[in-house]
Amino acid sequence: MKDSSFKRFDMTAPPRKTSWYLKPVKKALCFPAWIGHKPVITYENGVQELKGPFLLLCNHNAFLDFKIASTLLGKNDANYVVAIDGYIGREWLMRRVGCICKRKFTNDLNLVKQLKQVVKMGNVAVIYPEARYSLCGTTAVLPKSLGKLAKLLDVPVVTLICHGHHVNSPFWDSSHERGVKGTEATYTQLLTVEEVRSMDANAINEKLVEAFQYDDFAWQKEHGIRVTESRRAEGLHRVLYQCPHCNTEFKMASRGARLLCQACKKEWEMTELGELAAVNGETEFSHIPDWYEWQRVNVRREVEAGSYSSGELKVRVDSLPNSEKYIPIGEGTLLHDMNGFHVSCVDADGDRHEMEKSVASMYSCHIEYQYLFKYGDCVDLNTTRDTWYIYPEGDFAVTKMAIATEELYRHELLQKGAGLTEGIL
Repeated sequence: MKDSSFKRFDMTAPPRKTSWYLKPVKKALCFPAWIGHKPVITYENGVQELKGPFLLLCNHNAFLDFKIASTLLGKNDANYVVAIDGYIGREWLMRRVGCICKRKFTNDLNLVKQLKQVVKMGNVAVIYPEARYSLCGTTAVLPKSLGKLAKLLDVPVVTLICHGHHVNSPFWDSSHERGVKGTEATYTQLLTVEEVRSMDANAINEKLVEAFQYDDFAWQKEHGIRVTESRRAEGLHRVLYQCPHCNTEFKMASRGARLLCQACKKEWEMTELGELAAVNGETEFSHIPDWYEWQRVNVRREVEAGSYSSGELKVRVDSLPNSEKYIPIGEGTLLHDMNGFHVSCVDADGDRHEMEKSVASMYSCHIEYQYLFKYGDCVDLNTTRDTWYIYPEGDFAVTKMAIATEELYRHELLQKGAGLTEGIL
């Protein structure tokens, strides 16, 4: 099975307006979300009167994000940047509703050209710049290219920041919704076109970082939103992979409303308000994002010491060169260390396939939990021609790989003397 035999997705196809006959269908599909969740919308800085073209940047916690954005845009024609796995088996439909395909965390100049076409058509360019669902309901890093993109498109910049979507459908267990009502969203014209023209890219980035601050678990507690289902903590161990009591990694588990360490046997209860409380002894972190950030600090120490490594892990690898289907390309090994990612596998014909991603080439990476219920958790790595879904075996957490990717990139920038804006990589 030679790599050249794969049909490739056409990434150069020009964006198009939504077909007229699909507009009422799209509206009908979004309507139940408004009835079920009764979102409270705050409009700011004249955004209700704003007509396309403009750049809309949204935070990303669940599929509900798309339904809210689509409804708020009203009669404005919009083109959405969507990852390639969203096209599987429905490329014709995705193109007709105006979607633009992107392979995650790749430098894609073609996408910039397409976005320029979008605003030239008078449409709204919709981007989810965190490029993945939030792992624990807080802001992910934003790419430093956002400010430059805003300058290049030369249109108003609008933000849509939603609250409660992670509580309703957390990424670590999105198998069902929790029925959260009264979610919120702030819809803001962050910058007028005159402000975009007068500010430099760094100043725009600073405004975006400020606008993108959110914390769904803090929002849940502040608003007294109770999640009463008995399974509310199941899957949380995929995000909180290190025990703060004994410091052991990759031995966390979850059952029902409890999180537990299989090494030291300590347990925590996840309350109906989304907090953690130790069943016995000290509660190290009651706020879930604080636990997550503690893990980041530990990974940062490994990176700064030059000792970070996943070790060589056995993996299965699927390829997604186009929108038709996943193609199993074999079993092999994955190593993630101070040099970045190296994946090697051999297919059924004995052909070897390899992918290397240097630290400098990725400011973050995309991971999935129990992806398609196939082989378990995975990390997906992309080139402009292909996407590999890589399923590691053994004791390791893809969450740590995601954190380490960001910390390795940050460390390399600091080594080069590059200035960093907090929240921007």
